Amino acid sequence: MNLIFNRLSMSQSTLGKVLALFVAVIAFQPVVGQRLTSPNGTLMVELITDNGQDGYGRPSLQIYRKGLAGQTIINRVALGMNTVKKDLSSAMKIVSSNPEQNFTEKYEMITGKRRYCENEGLEKSFLLQNKNGELLSISIRAFNDGVAFRYLIENAAVDTLTHESTSYAIGDSETKWMQRYKNDYEGFYEARTENQQGEWGYPLLVEKPDSVFILLSEANITRGNAGSRLSNRNQANSYQVKLGQDRLAIKGKWLSPWRTMIIGSLADIVESTLITDVSDPSEIKQTSWIQPGNVAWIYWAHNHSSNDYKLVNMYTDLAAEMGWTYNLIDWKWNTMANGGDIEDAVKYALKRHVKPLLWYNSGTGWIGDGAPGPLDRLLDANKRKQEYAWLRKIGVAGVKIDFFNGDHAAMMTYYIDLLADAAKHKLMINLHGSTIPRGWARTYPNLMTMEAVYGAEWYNNNDTLTSRAARHNTTLPFTRNVIGSMDYTPGTFSDSQHKHITSHAHELALMIAFESGWQHRPDRPETYRSLPAEVQYVLTSLPAAWDDTKLLFGYPGEDMIIARRKGKTWYIAGLNGTDQQKTLLFNSRLLNPAIKGKLLIQDGEVSDRFRINNADSHPVEIHCLPRGGFVAVVEET
Repeated sequence: MNLIFNRLSMSQSTLGKVLALFVAVIAFQPVVGQRLTSPNGTLMVELITDNGQDGYGRPSLQIYRKGLAGQTIINRVALGMNTVKKDLSSAMKIVSSNPEQNFTEKYEMITGKRRYCENEGLEKSFLLQNKNGELLSISIRAFNDGVAFRYLIENAAVDTLTHESTSYAIGDSETKWMQRYKNDYEGFYEARTENQQGEWGYPLLVEKPDSVFILLSEANITRGNAGSRLSNRNQANSYQVKLGQDRLAIKGKWLSPWRTMIIGSLADIVESTLITDVSDPSEIKQTSWIQPGNVAWIYWAHNHSSNDYKLVNMYTDLAAEMGWTYNLIDWKWNTMANGGDIEDAVKYALKRHVKPLLWYNSGTGWIGDGAPGPLDRLLDANKRKQEYAWLRKIGVAGVKIDFFNGDHAAMMTYYIDLLADAAKHKLMINLHGSTIPRGWARTYPNLMTMEAVYGAEWYNNNDTLTSRAARHNTTLPFTRNVIGSMDYTPGTFSDSQHKHITSHAHELALMIAFESGWQHRPDRPETYRSLPAEVQYVLTSLPAAWDDTKLLFGYPGEDMIIARRKGKTWYIAGLNGTDQQKTLLFNSRLLNPAIKGKLLIQDGEVSDRFRINNADSHPVEIHCLPRGGFVAVVEET
């Protein structure tokens, strides 16, 4: 399957090429308007500069949304950049703009919530000038489901970015779901009203009046650019973009990542592809070797046993029996014993028609104090290419790379180098212990998933997830999983070091509720074999990539019903995030007027039992245990 990028209204092959042209002042026309409206008229963006008598002021965006009360302001975003040599934030004037452009894009994704993506929007670029005559270019896009903007600075000599002045105004009365910033983004998206001061990782979800939501993030980080986070340390209700490093050298034409705001109902948030919409298309022409799939995974049940040849083969046997595409051989495989080495394990997997995946330490995060290996094979470019060539030669399909260290520019470049070099050797990638997705799955479609989530692996480490899992699980589809594939490793029916108190139906539903191009199955072989035949049917038939995704119902941290389609089959997952019994209701006719119910798996009388029914009634009412859930399978007729 080849990725396609179809620019309907521009001749350039990438948006980056178009944007690189707009800074030429000669191409600009006098400012006619400073407003931009989405194609459907729902969103309007206005660029203002709070002009004083001399015409200079601090630039900002005002974002309006049309609702029952008319056009209302839903957010104000301060703009600007600061370098060692230039203040491009406090006193700026709009001097020119290019003509407003309509654009429509169609492209195909191998992973993600939707195979065929389409976006429509309007774009306008502005040139701002400070009192010293120094220039800052801002490109703004208005989509039906959000707004994106980015900066362009042109320097003849080397300059250094010191900070970005972009900040989002968020009031105390507004509910926010956000997690405190950590390098690995493994935290909880807690609901808050008051603005507690600190630093916060993307994405950040805000509930505005009239059930309007905004999800803040960023996209399309390229080599040499740092990632960012949000900080309200200086002012509680102003969340400023803080770069992943204090000083960043720039020269020539420097283009920032896109700052993104997905805006609308919760369904608009969950179903949006805005993060990949604004990311660069792939230049990989032949992609048939890139294959999403389900993965047998040894680590959750046997943490330190990927160096045991016989135990690894037991998981290969499970994958072959269940029809799963892959077996991930996790850390310490480089010291494998008990009957064979890693090449023997790879040969065994291939003989059973299972594609092996191997774990690596990135060499940047945990590299001391007993860090697992192999950890010295990827950081150096020459060693990495040799290792990739060896993997391809022996038949390994892809790698999981773990323990990264921060969002600074060198680390972002390393991520991109890992992906680009892997593509040359036809290897797929799982980035673990990593940063969040920022649209790379479109540019490098061999990126199958990323962690950056407090997932089921944490049942191994402490008992925190036990009591918080259900609420956490019903928050992730509205936050972290919106921006890209998420390696949560769902479906833990038995217990690892620490128990789970979510129901079995809840655990089964997570495999649909959470999108990931590689979906790791973490439990023991004997556990999967003990499940009812109908549950095993779901486990063996579930896709890992989807043609469409729809949110049918829900609210972060409370409950959720999501539907994902492959071909003519819809898989529907429902989650109860509370500690009380709850009845969830959905109408399957919302998916297609001609739907035939096939299977309903819901909570039984206790958490480790299932009830099997037919999902053919309209609407469907499902009784859920505390922390329960359900799975329904329906067919389009």
